[in-house]
Amino acid sequence: MKGMSGFKLLWIGQIVSVLASFMTNFALTIWAFQETGQATALALIQVFFITPFLVISPIAGVMVDRYNRKLMMMVSDVGAGVATILILILHSMGVLEVWHLYIAAAINGTFNAFQWPAYSAAITLMVPKEQYGRANGMMSLVEMGPAVIAPMLAGALMPLIGFGGILWIDVLTFSLAVGTLLFIHVPQPEQTEEGRAAGGNMLAQAVYGFRYIFARPSLLGLQLVFFFANFFAGLGFTLVAPMVLARTMNNELIFGSVQSIGAIGGIIGGVLMSTWGGFKKRVHGVLTGWIVSGVIGISLFGWGQSLLVWSIAFFFGAMIGPIINGSNQAIWQAKVAPDLQGRVFSARRMIAWLAGPITPLIAGPLADFVLEPAMAEGGALTGVFGWLVGTGPGAGMALIVIAAGLLASLVGGLGYLFPAIREAEARLPDHGQDAKTPPAEPAVEPVDEGVVVV
Repeated sequence: MKGMSGFKLLWIGQIVSVLASFMTNFALTIWAFQETGQATALALIQVFFITPFLVISPIAGVMVDRYNRKLMMMVSDVGAGVATILILILHSMGVLEVWHLYIAAAINGTFNAFQWPAYSAAITLMVPKEQYGRANGMMSLVEMGPAVIAPMLAGALMPLIGFGGILWIDVLTFSLAVGTLLFIHVPQPEQTEEGRAAGGNMLAQAVYGFRYIFARPSLLGLQLVFFFANFFAGLGFTLVAPMVLARTMNNELIFGSVQSIGAIGGIIGGVLMSTWGGFKKRVHGVLTGWIVSGVIGISLFGWGQSLLVWSIAFFFGAMIGPIINGSNQAIWQAKVAPDLQGRVFSARRMIAWLAGPITPLIAGPLADFVLEPAMAEGGALTGVFGWLVGTGPGAGMALIVIAAGLLASLVGGLGYLFPAIREAEARLPDHGQDAKTPPAEPAVEPVDEGVVVV
């Protein structure tokens, strides 16, 4: 299958597989927090996922450009399956421990480095340029759609089939995702003049992705917006699960309901992006999206102390997410030549996620050892902030979440102050434009064979 029909089949396989993965992640989150009672344990799972992801990303991007992109998508799906199978085996033997989750997260992070650049580059080749926004909106549904029913479905199935049964479902559905790839055609990109100039050994080509971005102030500016916004948002999102569980005495129903309601917002945002396609000037979707998301999606969540407020915050924050990411993705897909997208997109994500291993290590200990004790009954900060977030378990984490949201919102607002960012689409030519038309921003000089230029 080709074109949009092939993309839809690919989309179906992914959404079914991700549903099962969400069920597994939900069950593991509950299990890990009940075993440890600490936010740091959940934070370390994020660290073990994101660190190998960032380390391998530049090389993964080169491989996506060098080799068959459908094969690279299969590699990423198989890697996720291996991590799940490892947990399944350990659980079946009755020896599963929290540190085993760190190993599984590291395996998942390593192979996940191939997934995003491969799927992003495949969309560029499978659908027309004017459909990028809609296709990216559909892909956002892969993340948000399953999250609506995954917590409730996992909660309903676990008494019947147990945790092991949930893991078996995950293994079977990842096999389905790999199987759908066998029936679709993903075109290989034609090599552009710029792509030929970017030759060299694997290390040189990996570095080229960063040089490409740093030579274009508009692309670099967009990624710095995501770097700083992700840094502050990461501080908040690290504490979402432990904060809700701490404030509800480990109430799985409330935690699952918040996640599901938020995911409904994500689905609505994805449907909106799929049908609307986003702002005509897509940078507004990025910057205004971050402003609104930081205040409503993060800070309001931290201030809330009930299912109602948490649900409203998560709903609207998740609804804006597909608009932010879809708008940004469409800009990059339009501006970067397809045969360079693996390298450039991997470098792009590495810049945006560079704070990923850091924020959990800051947020977890800051909550567990500083602000949670300070906001306990009679704590040092209760007289100052007690009126805002209350006191007791979860109050210290709530303070961090509120501050993180306000700072993420500030990053989006500051982006409008820089012409290179707010005028990014006008300053950068689309790929495929007449070669005689000079680019508004400089191209990168070729990298010599065997020479790494930084």
